[in-house]
Amino acid sequence: MRRFGRYGRSLFRFFTGRRQLRTASYSVISLALIAAVTGCGTGGASNSNTIVIGGKNFTEQLIMANVLKLLIQHDDPKLHVVMKDNLDTNVLWNAMKNGDVDAYVEYTGTGLVNILHDKVTQDPNKAYDEVKQQFEQKYHVTWLKPIGFNDTYAMVMRASEAKRLGISTLSQLAAKSPSLTLGSEQNFVGRADGLPGLEKVYGAHFQSVKTMEVGLKYEALIDKKVDVVDGYSTDPEIPEYHLTVLQDNRHFFPPYYAVPIIRDSTLKAHPELRGILNKLAGTLDDSQMQQLNAEVDVDKKSPSEVAKDWLTAKGLI
Repeated sequence: MRRFGRYGRSLFRFFTGRRQLRTASYSVISLALIAAVTGCGTGGASNSNTIVIGGKNFTEQLIMANVLKLLIQHDDPKLHVVMKDNLDTNVLWNAMKNGDVDAYVEYTGTGLVNILHDKVTQDPNKAYDEVKQQFEQKYHVTWLKPIGFNDTYAMVMRASEAKRLGISTLSQLAAKSPSLTLGSEQNFVGRADGLPGLEKVYGAHFQSVKTMEVGLKYEALIDKKVDVVDGYSTDPEIPEYHLTVLQDNRHFFPPYYAVPIIRDSTLKAHPELRGILNKLAGTLDDSQMQQLNAEVDVDKKSPSEVAKDWLTAKGLI
């Protein structure tokens, strides 16, 4: 994926499902993709020495799919690793259930809400324990150890403005909100874990709220047309434009920790994969993931190049 400009990068992520992990739904296109994925005939690790790594259709997922592939190839050269990436959330999950994908990086919130259709929880440990237990019981899929970063909702401000107003937490934002303008997607304004929840939990009441397309939020923030926007904690615009993510000091936003998941049949055939993929545990935080996303979206590097450089710097390959 390459640089698309301020508007273009965000619009690209919007139209290709940058956040379908929040609102995944089927479509004719999704069904066609399912047929394409399941018809490839590569098989899974339970049937051969071929390991199929999946990835969703946004930058972060493309990077992580390459991380899994390169790490496995390095640590177990006898395995043949292939990728099926750029997939919709539903398509990817169905491919795993059908045995056409062996492993990919999923998010605890997605597993809990979109796949298990369970209630949202703000407790990251509870969310992880719940998906780990239920995926094993229902789908024979293992959640390995969390990679470290939490790709959840975030309230974002210009760093200079946040410093001037003395705002570093959502409580402080709420106290100043009557004099501030929020730039937001329409979806965030209406959902319980969005603006209504901020108003209830933190007592935030903004002077005005400007709803806009996802691709315009950061543009409006940078151009000082709004004071704060809703975003995601690993957005590459955050380091690119020197923005500040405000601390969710009351732990309001649901956890979306990234975790490698793998089919039990694949682990049974190749038990060494557990140790290989668990080497990623705790290796990436939110700010580091922002930087990796920016290297692809801003610096025009390929996801495979970024993944290889990061693994090398970490001494993992």
